[in-house]
Amino acid sequence: MNHIVSHSRRLRDTPFTPGVEAAGVKAYTVYNRMLLPTVFESVEADYRHLKTHVQVWDVAVERQIELNGPDAQRLMQMLTPRDLSRMQDDQCYYVPVTDDRGGMLNDPVAVKHSDTRWWISIADSDLLLWVKGLAIGAGMNVRVFEPDVSPLAVQGPKADALMERVFGSAVHDIRFFRQKRLAFAGRSYVVARSGYSKQGGFEIYVEGSEHGMALWGALFEAGADLNVRPGCPNLIERIEGGLLSYGNDMTMENTPLECGLGKFCKPAEGSAFIGREALASELASGPARQIRAVSIPGGAVIPPRKAWPLLKEGVRVGQVTSAAWSPDFGTNVAIGMVDAGHWQDGTALTVETPQGPRAAHVQERFWA
Repeated sequence: MNHIVSHSRRLRDTPFTPGVEAAGVKAYTVYNRMLLPTVFESVEADYRHLKTHVQVWDVAVERQIELNGPDAQRLMQMLTPRDLSRMQDDQCYYVPVTDDRGGMLNDPVAVKHSDTRWWISIADSDLLLWVKGLAIGAGMNVRVFEPDVSPLAVQGPKADALMERVFGSAVHDIRFFRQKRLAFAGRSYVVARSGYSKQGGFEIYVEGSEHGMALWGALFEAGADLNVRPGCPNLIERIEGGLLSYGNDMTMENTPLECGLGKFCKPAEGSAFIGREALASELASGPARQIRAVSIPGGAVIPPRKAWPLLKEGVRVGQVTSAAWSPDFGTNVAIGMVDAGHWQDGTALTVETPQGPRAAHVQERFWA
């Protein structure tokens, strides 16, 4: 059944929506009350092109929360168990954000400009309200707001070549999860070597919505002979790479340890982040469940609209939250949350799909 999305001021376009629609986008989802493209040609055709050429993604839905003021760094450290004390001004950090019970509120990327200015590039949730509440409740001298900043991603094996044509050779100096301010058309934008794919590329933080389409057009003009196309986060490719989707593969009911993010939970001595006691207790006992790669052999499955139970001898021991057929690996690739004692590599389980029960196998590692 085809559905129509009713538009209003509550569902915002992005600075790049005119380009996305002119390119023939076929499907959207709603993310942070904005339109996020999900399909252009087809999920599989988009996947193959992403792995071979270069794509430009409208990811303006990755809204920014700006922390600006003398207490910006102190507030940033309150939000996450990750130690930020040695973070440099040109770095980007993946930072789980936890509540008082250690539950995941978001898994954003923190972009540090200076000790007094940060951006938090968020996944789909109302994190802005949480951060404002903490700042006000703690009486901090910091302004918390959503700036007019809209990320545009360039992803794929030819991303470096395309970016050099638009921003110059300085793009090659940007290391993974580092950022540099580069000039374009009389302005400058933060450019980070990052993105929601395993194919490599960049995210450009476009400041000022009115400038979005000029950059969009320049990238397509410069990349014509590189077979540049519009694209979007691809379901198959992200599952192969183990890239988690907040609100789908994990929610505030899960902790960073359950999400396999333990390496980001090594706080500095004396750090007063929210949820410290809860995570300390879990670190001592170990998580009761954890994210794992799951393969589902046989014919292609229809991607889940709700979690599929994982069973061991009829007893539920987890769930599959994302799944898709992988042309490259010849199996259905999936992300699951699996109970302790059942997540070892090679464990055979059964997954209950809408098309009936299927065999499933836990894997130690993701595919890419």
